[in-house]
Amino acid sequence: MKNIYRSILLVVGCFAATIAVAEPPIRPGDHVAIIGNTFADQLRIHGYLETLLLQHTADDPVSIRNLGWGGDMLTGRDRPTGFPSEEITLRSHKTDVIVACFGMGESFAGEKGVPDFRSQLTALLESHAGKTYNGESPVRLILVSPIACEDLGELTPRRDQRNQDLAAYTEAMQEVATAAGVPFVDLFETSRYLMDEPSGPNLTNNGIHLNRFGYWAISYTLCDQLTADEDEPAEQPWLLRIDAARQTSEARGVEISDVVADSSGLRFEVTETSAPKLGPPTDSPLPPQLEFVRDTLAIENLAPGDYQLTVDGKLITTATAEAWSRGVAIDSSPIHRAAEAYRARVNDKNLQFTYGWKTLNQVHIVGERRSSPSGQKLPAEQIEFNRIANELDESLRKPIELKRRHWRVSPVEP
Repeated sequence: MKNIYRSILLVVGCFAATIAVAEPPIRPGDHVAIIGNTFADQLRIHGYLETLLLQHTADDPVSIRNLGWGGDMLTGRDRPTGFPSEEITLRSHKTDVIVACFGMGESFAGEKGVPDFRSQLTALLESHAGKTYNGESPVRLILVSPIACEDLGELTPRRDQRNQDLAAYTEAMQEVATAAGVPFVDLFETSRYLMDEPSGPNLTNNGIHLNRFGYWAISYTLCDQLTADEDEPAEQPWLLRIDAARQTSEARGVEISDVVADSSGLRFEVTETSAPKLGPPTDSPLPPQLEFVRDTLAIENLAPGDYQLTVDGKLITTATAEAWSRGVAIDSSPIHRAAEAYRARVNDKNLQFTYGWKTLNQVHIVGERRSSPSGQKLPAEQIEFNRIANELDESLRKPIELKRRHWRVSPVEP
């Protein structure tokens, strides 16, 4: 069991924040706007980061609007005719903090483009300096680096050169952030660390665009860095540890009580005191760095054989006594399913906001159909989509319900 703790400490150390601040970059109650490139844009599709931030600030939840746009660069952020300005949207959201994700598209200019990138990034910070989008206090900014380029064989023939360039742009971003006194999140090193691990699924589709698993994996470290607090460590996953022979227990993230071992197996009560971790969107083995980001149940001194875990009578997973002694990931208990349902609501909110903010058919706005019945109805539809998004946003303020549940580990009949 000590190996489990060592592994968790290793992961926490490897994923530690690269920012040192008196207050966390994102604070409870903040209205957050995310701007930037494809990485930023697709954060809203998967919803992992936003769900984690909402769980972290459950007592006073953040409110997030994702203004990312695929392909955006610092000097290339074109919008359709008549599109509302970014400032209008930031003021409408009463934005307290902007999370800016750039550097991937710019890095294709190579190292010779680094000086221009540094100047453009400084200009971005200056363009928001002193602006009070929330009507009260100057907006805060956070800079987020690009991820590394993953080795996908023939799909990424210049991977080493790409990573040299991305490292240079990440370094430039950190220098600008330091000079301006704003928080900086280094996703380049974190992602390269995971990409270089030989085991586990790929993180990207094409080397530079994360897939669903990639967003799940990166969102954990990104959330930890965005909420880094010198006085309060980041939430760690649940760890339930039981000695079946002694009927003793200890736990983190939950409370264990009423442990009873008999001929029918092991039963105990679990009181949830914190939100669970979101399970990975894959059945494949994970790299070791990520196995210990998952909620885990470890049981020592079970007799040899196979055992199944049920929670409130629902089958969760089955493993051997040896596997239980090492620790088994728990991702599909009732509260884990509730967390996934909550993430689905996050994604629905983002979709409704996108329908109202980024109308998909511009011909109804500035084209030949603007005078058609559907074109004339579009402004009212946009208002309705925004109303729905705001309503869903308000509903997300209610966190998933923590309960006391009955857990049982029983021998599997041969």
